[in-house]
Amino acid sequence: MKAIVEIGVKQLKIQELPTPVIEKDEVLMKVRSNGLCTNDIRDYLGDTVYSFPRIGGHEFSGEVAEIGSAVNPAHFQVGDHVVKYIIPACGECHYCKIGRENLCIEVASSSTFQNPEGISGFMGMAQYVAVKSKDLYKYPKEVPFTHSAFTEPLACVVNSVERANILFGQDVLVIGGGVMGLMHVMLAKLQGARVLVSELNEERRSLAEQLGADVTFDPTAVDAVAFVKEQTEGRGADVVFNTTAIPAIAQQAMEFTATGGQTFMFSSLHPNDPVPTNMGAVHSYEKVITGTVSPTIRTFYRSIQLIAKGLVDITPLIDKTFDYTDAVDAFEYALRPETLKTIITFD
Repeated sequence: MKAIVEIGVKQLKIQELPTPVIEKDEVLMKVRSNGLCTNDIRDYLGDTVYSFPRIGGHEFSGEVAEIGSAVNPAHFQVGDHVVKYIIPACGECHYCKIGRENLCIEVASSSTFQNPEGISGFMGMAQYVAVKSKDLYKYPKEVPFTHSAFTEPLACVVNSVERANILFGQDVLVIGGGVMGLMHVMLAKLQGARVLVSELNEERRSLAEQLGADVTFDPTAVDAVAFVKEQTEGRGADVVFNTTAIPAIAQQAMEFTATGGQTFMFSSLHPNDPVPTNMGAVHSYEKVITGTVSPTIRTFYRSIQLIAKGLVDITPLIDKTFDYTDAVDAFEYALRPETLKTIITFD
């Protein structure tokens, strides 16, 4: 099989590798689409600590090419359209046992990230990947592979929005109008919120409005905190989702938040510099500041339902697709700050 292998910083090579031999409880999945995530771009730039060589790609979808002897044929058949739950959770630690697989203590040390004796990675940028049937989920065949490839990133947002327990009519502020910010807009609207969006780019503000945002603004053109308070009767937003990686904006996110409100740090900060926090305000005004990361099995499944049933249409978020043979062009295109989702396809 062909695979896009990262052999060093900004070094991608199409290599011929053995097609995985599946175990009896596994399915051989033929990858058809893979979305490029910010973390894939950081891998490409050498801005991570993951080991090379590496086959990245965790936003992937495809079809069943072969099933193992112990896989229930009532659940999976050759030709089924599928996605994989990609968190390499151990299933045995405290967090796995309480349904928070996304916090599994064994993930960081898994071969997905560090594999000194072989290839690290999620393997979504290879033509084939072996998948435990328990980690596999079906899609209706009419859903395009480019759409089902959004399952994992949308699931991250489902996890984020569900943790907020948004109430009808609450004011929700989304900071950042990239792919993840825009999906927060869509899901917050489904929860019955009034949504404000802070975004520099005019085209992204316009798209946010098309996707349901009630108020959008350029935070460099106004006093951003004052503007949000003007829009919310002086209180600030009940829920703030920060989808940017900039430490200074993380600090501002807390200032946007109303008394008794919640601030969610959705994105990893880059660089991960300390952020000053007004702990007096946290105490006196009962503000909650927390983070969200990766989907659980439950929120991953919810994401599938949203896409498969047409409750969320991610078509406007697809920017450009590239054949896997043009991987370098795809990564270089995705590096542009104005782009939305770049997708690599396999025939």
